[in-house]
Amino acid sequence: MEPGAPATRSPARGRRRLLQLLLAMLLVALVVGGAVPYVSGAGRAYLSYLVLAERQDADGASLAAAEARAAGGRVVQDYPQIGAVLAYASGGFARRLRERPGIAAVGATRTATVPSPPGPLTGADFRPASEAAAAADDAQGGLSDPAEQDDWNLAMIGAGDPRTASAALLRTPAADRAGAASAPTAAALRGVLVAVLDSGVDDTHPDLRDAVDPRASVSCADGRPDARYGAWRPEEGVSESGHGTHVAGIVGAARDGRGVTGVAPGVRIAAVRLLGPLGQYYAENIVCGMLWAADHGARAINDSYFADPWKYNCPEDPDQAALTQAVGRAVAYARKRGSVVVASAGNDGQDLTADRDDRRSPNDRLSGPPQDRHLGTECIRLPGELPGVVTVSAVDRAGVPAGYTNYGGVTIAAPGGDPDGGADGAIVSDWPGDRYAALAGTSMAAAHVTGAVAVVAAEHPGWGPDRITGELESAAAANCPTGPDTCGDRRFYGAGLLTLP
Repeated sequence: MEPGAPATRSPARGRRRLLQLLLAMLLVALVVGGAVPYVSGAGRAYLSYLVLAERQDADGASLAAAEARAAGGRVVQDYPQIGAVLAYASGGFARRLRERPGIAAVGATRTATVPSPPGPLTGADFRPASEAAAAADDAQGGLSDPAEQDDWNLAMIGAGDPRTASAALLRTPAADRAGAASAPTAAALRGVLVAVLDSGVDDTHPDLRDAVDPRASVSCADGRPDARYGAWRPEEGVSESGHGTHVAGIVGAARDGRGVTGVAPGVRIAAVRLLGPLGQYYAENIVCGMLWAADHGARAINDSYFADPWKYNCPEDPDQAALTQAVGRAVAYARKRGSVVVASAGNDGQDLTADRDDRRSPNDRLSGPPQDRHLGTECIRLPGELPGVVTVSAVDRAGVPAGYTNYGGVTIAAPGGDPDGGADGAIVSDWPGDRYAALAGTSMAAAHVTGAVAVVAAEHPGWGPDRITGELESAAAANCPTGPDTCGDRRFYGAGLLTLP
């Protein structure tokens, strides 16, 4: 409107206001529906940062929050268990903050900016757990019901039924006619909580309907614990969103004559969704999930992923060093609370004890090629190469190291399958929507070890993480001959091939 013009409402102005109103309504609808993780900012570009105080307690978190705000950041979550906060800021935030007394480290957790800090918590599904899942889509997870047959992976680790070599040995007392006195009952396993930190778990799947514990489940998809009902479920439309359901099935799918059986059927599963709408496992998501699982009493925490955006984090980079320190603190806290932290070794066919190449990072970039990085052994994969983590390599159906598996410095090997082997050579497990899929990778191998941890924890409720891990390592070593090209080759097998004690 020009100066001095009468304040009348023109048709053009009315159309503009209508368009603005419609755009605002669309944005609100998307945010409420969980499709947009960030609300529109005032023309600024933000990065997310983990700010770590020197003190690893609530006082440290308070200091980190105060200093972050003083440096221009917006604190959206605090982690008092480890003396850290999650903040969003722009400009030279990290540089200014690193010079402040009492601050141990500050690191950007992403490389691609967002228009603002996250808006109100979104992504929860308020439908009751008993509601039937959507009809299966044959284009994904299109395997027919395997009816608990040909569980070669369970037989390999000593969880096969000696009469059929196809079904899990673990069973309820009423069904346990084999008299396996050393096998924990379903009731004993029900007392054990296992956390699956992943892309989310479909608890409406028949194999997992009784396994997932809603009270212990959460979404940490933006670094903040969203405990609203259903927030832990996978988000449709996000790549690899069915991965967590597959992993959860390997850990603890029910033994009921249909579908698949987990290594520890009867165990309670805390479904902890880390994968957000942008398809990344950012460090704040991992920290949130690890702390949540530990505080809710998880005896095992399964981590079948690596931290984005850097495949390997290097100590000479201040951002990556801060991420390593933050996730390391969360792992140490979980272990102190009694959790065995299990992680996949990775699917790059690389020796983790040697120099290696990273041609993928940063993998959250919006354009341009990745950096071509030649890295030394000081650069590590998170969380798998952190101290105290049980790192798992993969073998195929013949017990031979899979061609894709990372090796060197691993703790133990377990069935991961052959990606080209189909249903006979890969690992068949659950998929969202009452479906099944055959996948292969160290993700699947780690899930077997997590299930085995649950079995030992059920048998020995008073044991801590180191003793449980030692029991599995001893059993694996006792089942392996020594020498090259056998499961005694520690580069590929660690202590040996997973065997239930």
